[in-house]
Amino acid sequence: MNLSTSMGQCPIQPRAAAHGMAAGHARRAFAALAGLGGAAAAGAVATAAAAAAAAAAALLLAQPVCAAVVPGQPAPVFELPGTAGAVRLEQYQGKLVYLDFWASWCGPCRHSFPWMNDMQAKYGAQGLQVVGINVDAKTDDARSFLAATPARFVVAFDPAGAAPRQYGIKGMPSSVLIGPDGKVLFEHSGFREADRAELESRIRAALGVKK
Repeated sequence: MNLSTSMGQCPIQPRAAAHGMAAGHARRAFAALAGLGGAAAAGAVATAAAAAAAAAAALLLAQPVCAAVVPGQPAPVFELPGTAGAVRLEQYQGKLVYLDFWASWCGPCRHSFPWMNDMQAKYGAQGLQVVGINVDAKTDDARSFLAATPARFVVAFDPAGAAPRQYGIKGMPSSVLIGPDGKVLFEHSGFREADRAELESRIRAALGVKK
């Protein structure tokens, strides 16, 4: 079941639009450099660097994606660096995995993190493992987000965007519930207050937790 809506999600820009935005950033930044010297040139260099970072982020998220994951099929495997070492999907075989894709620029992610912390604390002992994959092009941006919005679950970094492409992710946040056998149970797009009860119900059912 796909619970995606037009609310509670930060959409990834279409590839053509992202390329156009990147080109626009570059043109404006390098135009600012023309004919400047001294302190003005230094300021323009900083402007160019910021524009380049924005362009890189746009192009990263504009890469082609695979088809969305299908319930009942094996979840795509991954191995990524994390806050506490390498993170591999296989290491959670036998656990129920709530896999969440997030980014520092995603507003709804600031609301989903406290909820995921609660789910990990509430159901971790019963077999749940929350894993958050960050897709920022700059890991420092992700770490700044985490400093303000701590994660009490496993966090991995994917600046190349390989995992979201494998999973067919089109917006942030997006999540996939993966069974103990490594197969997809369902996927969910966005995060709203109204989603909390439904998502927890899915987790409880997968764990076999009775009310």
